[in-house]
Amino acid sequence: MSDMSISGSNSRIYGQIASGSALPTAAYGAAETAIAEREESQATGLNVGAENMKSGVELSNVADGGLANISDSLQRMRELAIQASNDTLTDTDRSSIQDEIDELKQGIADVASQTSYNTKNLLDGSNSNIRIATNDNPDSVSIDTGDATLDALGIKDFDVTSSDFNIQDIDNALQKVNDTRSAIGAKTNALESGINYNYNAAENTTAAQSRLEDLDIPKAVSNLKKKETLDTYQVMMQKMRQDNERSQSAQLFGSIG
Repeated sequence: MSDMSISGSNSRIYGQIASGSALPTAAYGAAETAIAEREESQATGLNVGAENMKSGVELSNVADGGLANISDSLQRMRELAIQASNDTLTDTDRSSIQDEIDELKQGIADVASQTSYNTKNLLDGSNSNIRIATNDNPDSVSIDTGDATLDALGIKDFDVTSSDFNIQDIDNALQKVNDTRSAIGAKTNALESGINYNYNAAENTTAAQSRLEDLDIPKAVSNLKKKETLDTYQVMMQKMRQDNERSQSAQLFGSIG
């Protein structure tokens, strides 16, 4: 064994120490490198999915805030409608009540048309089924933010000056808003649970990747020194054998002569 071959046998460890990685190239472990790359892709997909779901939670909160505002307006409309049902009121009184109801309806229409997230309208029915990619499989969750326009709520023509107005129309609108809020709340909880799962899974996957790729430098240096010491002894032993062989040959030829 030559000094050059011994030095070459240590080049793998030198390469690992220099890079700080147990797998600086695929040549150091093709199977391990492939596994590490898959784990890196998986962790990246999980982290991006978690960020997507955080956006979904934010979107849901914006939609719920708009619906809460609409619910408050509907509650006030219901109070006014009950008040207008009282026969002690005059037509002028009911007309004044209707003026406030019309303002409330306009407020509801404005909230429905203007509530948005990242330029996407949430409450006018145009984006009622929004897909959230939770990882790179691709799995997804859909958020239905509903339709809170006056037409959809059935209160566009609600008028207490009419002799046949029905408070049940307001109750139906409230029920629709409450059902949508409840569905959004359940979806928000699911997204928050998914965020926690993705981050935990990504952390565990990254840890597994690190176990394959990260180099224990003190241990590697220690192993290198041990190997260099063994290589030195091997060179010395080889040299001693060669010297002994030459000495024996000289003695043999001397005795023959």
